[in-house]
Amino acid sequence: MAWIGEGEHQRQDFKYKIADSAKLARTVSAFANTDGGRLLIGVRDDGMLCGVKSEEEIYMVYRAAEDFCTPVPHVQFSTVVTGGRNIVIANVEPSPVRPIKAHDERGRLRAYIRIADENIVASPVHLRMWKDLASSKGICMHFAEKERKVLAALESAEGVTLQQAVRKSGVGRYAVITILSRLIRYGVARWWFNGTVFLFAQN
Repeated sequence: MAWIGEGEHQRQDFKYKIADSAKLARTVSAFANTDGGRLLIGVRDDGMLCGVKSEEEIYMVYRAAEDFCTPVPHVQFSTVVTGGRNIVIANVEPSPVRPIKAHDERGRLRAYIRIADENIVASPVHLRMWKDLASSKGICMHFAEKERKVLAALESAEGVTLQQAVRKSGVGRYAVITILSRLIRYGVARWWFNGTVFLFAQN
C-alpha cells in the first residue's frame, strides 16, 4: 500500500489498534477541522502491518465519531487486504460546519486541528474565525484605533502569543481575538504553531 510509505502527516495517521474511542475522537476532530484525512488502522507507527478485525475497528471509529464528537463528522470506511492482513481505512471529510469538538483528557469539549502529524487544541482565534465563517452576516473590518494597536503588536517577525498581543496592544482579550481572526482572514496577519504555542505576526 503506497500510502504507508508516506508515513504519518497532516492528512494521515496510523493506528495499531483502537482501544479508546474517546481518545481517537481527537484525531477525528482534528482531521474534520483542518483538511480531512485518513486513519490507517492495523498499521504501527513505524509503518509495519499488523492487521485488525475489520468489524471491531470500524465499530470503534464509528463510536469515536458518533458518540464522542460534537457535531458528528462524516467518516467513510473501507477495508483492504495487504500482505495477508486486514487494514481498515477511515476517511474523515473536512467538515463544512466547524468546530467539530471532542473531549480532552479531563473530559472537557475541545476543538482540535491537525498540524503535521499532531492533534493540537485550536486557539481562541481559530474558534472566532470559524464563528465568523458560520455567520450568515457579512464580516466587515473597520480599521480603527484598536485594530491599529493590535496590528502594531504583531510587528515582530518572530511572532507574539495571544497573551502578548493583548498585553502589547492594551486592548481587551476578546477584542484582540476578534481582530486577530479578521486580520488573518483578510491576509493582513498570519499564524503558525511553534511546537508549543500559537504565534501571530503581520503578513
